[in-house]
Amino acid sequence: MASKKKKTPVVKDDSSTKVKTGIKPKEDIRFPVVGIGASAGGLVAIEAFFSGMPADIDPGMAFVLVQHLAPDHKSILTDLVRRYTRMQVFEVSDGMVVEPNCAYIIPPNRDMAFFNGKLQLLEPIAPRGQRLPIDFLFRSLAQDQRERAIDVVLSGTGSDGTLGIRAIKGEGGMVMAQTPDSTEYDGMPRSAINTGLVDYKLPPAQMPLQIIAYVAQALGKNTQAVSEPTPKVENTLNKIFILLRVQTGHDFSQYKPSTILRRIERRMAVHQIETMTGYVKYLQQTPAETEALFRDLLIGVTNFFRDPDAFKALQEQVIPKIFADKPSGGVIRVWASGCSTGEEAYSLAILLAEHQQTVKQRFKVQVFATDIDSQSISTARIGLYPASIASDILPEHLTRYFVAEPGSTYRIHKSIRDMLVFSEQNVIKDPPFSKLDLISCRNLMIYMNGDLQKKLIPLFHYALNPGGFLFLGTSETVGEYADLFSVVDRKLKLYQRKDDSHSTQRKAWGGFLPPMTAMTTPLQPSVIKNTELAKLPLRELTEQALLKHFASAGVLVDSRGDILYLHGRTGMYLEPAPGESGVNNVLSMAREGLKQELTMALQKVSACKEILRHPGLRVKTNGDHTVVNLTVSPVAADPAAIPSSTPLYLVILEEAPPVEQSYVPKAAAGQDMPGTDDSDTETRIKELKQELRAKEEYLQTSNEELETTNEELKSSNEEMQSVNEELQSTNEELETSKEELQSVNEELSTVNAELQAKVADLQQTNNDMNNLLAGTGIATIFVDHQLRVLRFTPTATRIINLIPGDVGRPVGHVVANLIDYDSLVADAQAVLNTLVPKEVNIQTTVGKWYTMRIQPYRTLDNVIEGAVLTFVDISRIKQVEAELAQRKTPGNAKR
Repeated sequence: MASKKKKTPVVKDDSSTKVKTGIKPKEDIRFPVVGIGASAGGLVAIEAFFSGMPADIDPGMAFVLVQHLAPDHKSILTDLVRRYTRMQVFEVSDGMVVEPNCAYIIPPNRDMAFFNGKLQLLEPIAPRGQRLPIDFLFRSLAQDQRERAIDVVLSGTGSDGTLGIRAIKGEGGMVMAQTPDSTEYDGMPRSAINTGLVDYKLPPAQMPLQIIAYVAQALGKNTQAVSEPTPKVENTLNKIFILLRVQTGHDFSQYKPSTILRRIERRMAVHQIETMTGYVKYLQQTPAETEALFRDLLIGVTNFFRDPDAFKALQEQVIPKIFADKPSGGVIRVWASGCSTGEEAYSLAILLAEHQQTVKQRFKVQVFATDIDSQSISTARIGLYPASIASDILPEHLTRYFVAEPGSTYRIHKSIRDMLVFSEQNVIKDPPFSKLDLISCRNLMIYMNGDLQKKLIPLFHYALNPGGFLFLGTSETVGEYADLFSVVDRKLKLYQRKDDSHSTQRKAWGGFLPPMTAMTTPLQPSVIKNTELAKLPLRELTEQALLKHFASAGVLVDSRGDILYLHGRTGMYLEPAPGESGVNNVLSMAREGLKQELTMALQKVSACKEILRHPGLRVKTNGDHTVVNLTVSPVAADPAAIPSSTPLYLVILEEAPPVEQSYVPKAAAGQDMPGTDDSDTETRIKELKQELRAKEEYLQTSNEELETTNEELKSSNEEMQSVNEELQSTNEELETSKEELQSVNEELSTVNAELQAKVADLQQTNNDMNNLLAGTGIATIFVDHQLRVLRFTPTATRIINLIPGDVGRPVGHVVANLIDYDSLVADAQAVLNTLVPKEVNIQTTVGKWYTMRIQPYRTLDNVIEGAVLTFVDISRIKQVEAELAQRKTPGNAKR
């Protein structure tokens, strides 16, 4: 600990060190930091970006540049960037402190992170081709700089940077991407834009001015959001809440004002709007901005297995207990509330599936994933994520539970996708799920005020099974409801539900739960007292007695025939089907003689919505037949009691009285009764005719269903043929694209070979130039427009104390061995201003004389890029002149 507090005197006090590096220690970064990510085609974009930087003002921010570089080649990116900016440009060294108005370039074969105001370099551990240095920087920048972080995504292939910009937006920063039509390769910018999180889409040359304007608006005022807004601000906020509720249907008035204000101020800065009143007017005039603000308010940082320690604790301490309490084949229900784009919900499903494979037993695992944002839910349902998620997921998980797809993406495996049910839900007002074994609600309550948080915790307690678990975010707790939950891991926010009485829950809920909770939650028999029965109205007691003694057997079913409720004695007409017991269906349970007529009756009632009666059905019961009157009637359900839109039907089974059964007593033993045979025959004929009509109707219905099914199959077959043709077309396009990519790859190889040849030629030219300058013995120094040293010959070190590390430093900062001449910088600046060469004789401290010539440095295009200082040794000439002068003196002349 002591080493961290200790100051470094050399860095702090040595002026030469400060001049040489251009950096100094700084405990807190108060200026914006712009992270720039580029890949293929990025050099042109980088040149345009820095060329677009205003020359007359300092931007007041630092620029950190990450490009995909070849790990085994020395990078010249730092030198290239110096050509296009007057800012100081550094290739980053480990632990370098960041200063404003400077640019920092990542070195080859390194990952770079921003931590406590310094740039830290790490050796990459991912294999080549899977490294994501841009995401790595962006995420660290978001964690360190928060709202002062700005991300720029330039030309490149793949999706590096996409996950990083979500982290930036989650912390309130700004994101900018290059317009795809201005890129050489649009993969990275397009992937960023497709997230919907990009604030500006601009060509690189226009980005600097927009960044400067945004910073001046968003950060220049140095304002801080307060937890309690003034009445005037609160009034304006209420208007914004109204506009949001009208357009989106969601109420944000119970969210923390400080969070809401920060996001609103960020949107105001994006559009350069000075006042909140002006922003309200802009919202009224621009519905798209209302939707954009809604998205901004919902943005949260999410990724697969976020907080690995928390998920490890969940895997080791919670999930085994959930499975241990379930029998083989049991149901495990999990709710991921505020699931955003699904990463956390899929992470939970992966852990559950992995443990199910470990115990080698089958369970029915259901993960209900909900969010307020319909677009996020749509993304989660698709289950398609950029290749950069590989940095968050273990390689074995990536291989087992994801499928690589074209376009640098991964799709969640079908076995995991089938475990999840995604739905749009507002946890504040919509009914909760119930009978849950685990609830994950992470980093949602931190955006809500205290009153709302107090209502959510009892809601979660209600939704969980006894002994169920609650998984919260790192900054969230159960608060004052410690009596409802026991602590599993206080640091990682894992809690377990305590058993509690129903009345205690009701008191805690207040008026928060929807009315349907009271309708659907059955009371425990133990809490129903005899005194309560005595209080029932006499009318209700009478109706219950009549129903018990006189009502027919009845079955309440849905449109599929699944039994919802049974009344009376139905065993004479229904019997359980053999095999595993699942959902009881009245059609599969109907006895012989009832099934066909019941199937037909349900179909007809479903179509016509009218009561249908089938009298005199012969139902086989215990080896005999019973005559039954069948009635099927549609039921108008109370929406408050039964929110489902599924139609309900009541099946009434009434045993026919003896007269209707045409019962004729058998003759006494040994006696014949006249007319008995004829009567039996006639009755049997009637029954057979009735059965025949029923069979004909059933056959007709079956034929109609068969025709409908055939039509649907034909339609499905046509659709499948169409899909197959589309897939074939897509496959042909992919083959074409593959050939084009191979061609591009070959072209790139050719270009690369040409570039390497040009580099070799340039290196040879540099060697020739260095040998030429060294061979002439003429001391030469090259400087740029800011009089910073670009290169020098070895002989020049005798005149000016230059070392290789002085390249990039102003020449005036280096000590010169000259006598009575201190106007070197002024003379050089004058030559740059007038373009007129200057020549001066100078003397060094060791007595040497030189003719210094300063002239402009002209390129082949006749562009002035700096100046050249040459020093020609004239010591011999000066010595001869001195000897001649001495001979001309009177004393020497007389001799």
